[in-house]
Amino acid sequence: MTKPVIGFIGLGLMGGNMVENLQKRGYELIVMDLNKDAVGRVVERGNAREAASAKELTEASDIVMLCLTKSEVVESIVYADDGILAGISEGKVLIDFGTSIPASTRKIGADLAEKGAGMIDAPLGRTPAHATDGLLNIMAAGDKETFDKVKPVLDEQGENVFYLGALGAGHTTKLINNFMGMTTVCTMSQAFAVADRAGVDRKQLYEIMSTGPSNSPFMGFCKNYAVDGVSDLGFSINNANKDLGYFLRMAEDLGTRAEIAEGTSHNLQAAVDAGMGEGNVPEIFDYFMKLER
Repeated sequence: MTKPVIGFIGLGLMGGNMVENLQKRGYELIVMDLNKDAVGRVVERGNAREAASAKELTEASDIVMLCLTKSEVVESIVYADDGILAGISEGKVLIDFGTSIPASTRKIGADLAEKGAGMIDAPLGRTPAHATDGLLNIMAAGDKETFDKVKPVLDEQGENVFYLGALGAGHTTKLINNFMGMTTVCTMSQAFAVADRAGVDRKQLYEIMSTGPSNSPFMGFCKNYAVDGVSDLGFSINNANKDLGYFLRMAEDLGTRAEIAEGTSHNLQAAVDAGMGEGNVPEIFDYFMKLER
């Protein structure tokens, strides 16, 4: 079968590596990004070109993929006069790999459906290194027929592709996952900071706690920074803060309150306000070390 033409918007660390993987697998790519160096690298590898607008990209593609930072950015690209909605037509599919607000995703999906196009929300797990090799975890949701249509491409990008049901379930699951993960990082980082103030050796605290049920990869990332000075969880405090804000908005949309998430969000926002937003999430340990009554 002929491979579908892929339009890809968002060539950051994750998106750029995803595109490289697709190019290695023989797909034709049409790309867009504000970073022209990133666009140049894709075009230089061959079988790829740059689009002048999201409308042009969408018109020339069978599947449009987004790997963007925020729901607001996704909506601006979808609804611009020269955006995705202006170029979409029957049979095309939009896949959003970013972490977006589920209500926004469902709205976009409904507007695309009016033009006979489909949408899949497919947020990602794992790292940019996994993206290069097509080994991501992909949490996909949307109409089952649409999912089945694009699954062969998703299978070339992900080692584990989960189908989660109706549109928005992927973004919902990702926000829950990130709430849990970022809360763990904040909790363990603060535990190390309090231990330090109390005169308890941080390394010994980790050795004790990691032998029990609290042990997790996230605990390991926190130990790597707080004990060894190695910042190896490639996810920024800015991104974590954004995702916790989205989680709280989702909880509000569901008619509930997430008080634990409010605490995590408060700490992440405080670290951002202290100028630490570009650092990886375990570096919030430095904020807790400076925290006074």
